[in-house]
Amino acid sequence: MAIIGFVVNGRREGAEALAKETGEWLREVGHSFEIHPTGADPDYLDEPTGWDLAVSLGGDGTMLRTVDLVCGEHLPVLGVNLGHLGYLTVAEPPGLRSALSRFLAGDYQVESRMTLEVSFTSPHGDPPAPTQNALNDVVLQRTQVGHTMHTEVRVNGAPFLTFASDSLILSTPTGSTAYNLSARGPIVSPRARVQILTPVAPHMLFDRSLVLDADEVVTVTAAGDQPVNAVVDGWHSATLAPGESLNCRRGRNDALLVTFGERDFHQILKSKFNLKDR
Repeated sequence: MAIIGFVVNGRREGAEALAKETGEWLREVGHSFEIHPTGADPDYLDEPTGWDLAVSLGGDGTMLRTVDLVCGEHLPVLGVNLGHLGYLTVAEPPGLRSALSRFLAGDYQVESRMTLEVSFTSPHGDPPAPTQNALNDVVLQRTQVGHTMHTEVRVNGAPFLTFASDSLILSTPTGSTAYNLSARGPIVSPRARVQILTPVAPHMLFDRSLVLDADEVVTVTAAGDQPVNAVVDGWHSATLAPGESLNCRRGRNDALLVTFGERDFHQILKSKFNLKDR
């Protein structure tokens, strides 16, 4: 008997009803289920107990929340698209039962995606904040409109550059098609193992993205006299006072995404962005 956990975005029409209907079907065929709604912050859920699969019912944001929930438990995630783009999802609502049937029969693959591990340090000896994981990106943002953000970047402890910009993005290959793409950063195959550093609206001569090895440690320190907001996978995570730092490296655990057949990254990219052959 398998235990299926549904992580439901209640703001998506039909998401809760779909979870209940599918859960009753699972019960009829000899399995069990749990339903958890998303909440207002990354700590909205207790860690899953005994799940065999996490099913995300929502859009890409719900997928990110689900991955954050189960990443440390090495649980696979099946994404069902009730959003708009649905770049990370593999099934639509009418195909959910079929997808679960294939999973339960062992007819599926798991695609490993690199994550980022995020930690914070303070020069004042403050207790460290809990380490967090990101599947898409970590964004450093200015706290006041009209003020340029200044951040010092170190790579493996060595000074690289002080950026003057509106924001600074640290992205995974998966997240390269998210905010990084909007900031004209490179599109990277999700099979790659790299970190992508992209400044947003830089007020300086150097305005290019930097592609770094996955195992390099990137440290970003709030410089100048203004604090900096840290946003992890779309959630406000911390506000860095001047002198405080965010540290980013390859996550200890990959995100495990359920797929059915090989996912052709290039064809998915063309389809989602409506790219036509000449």
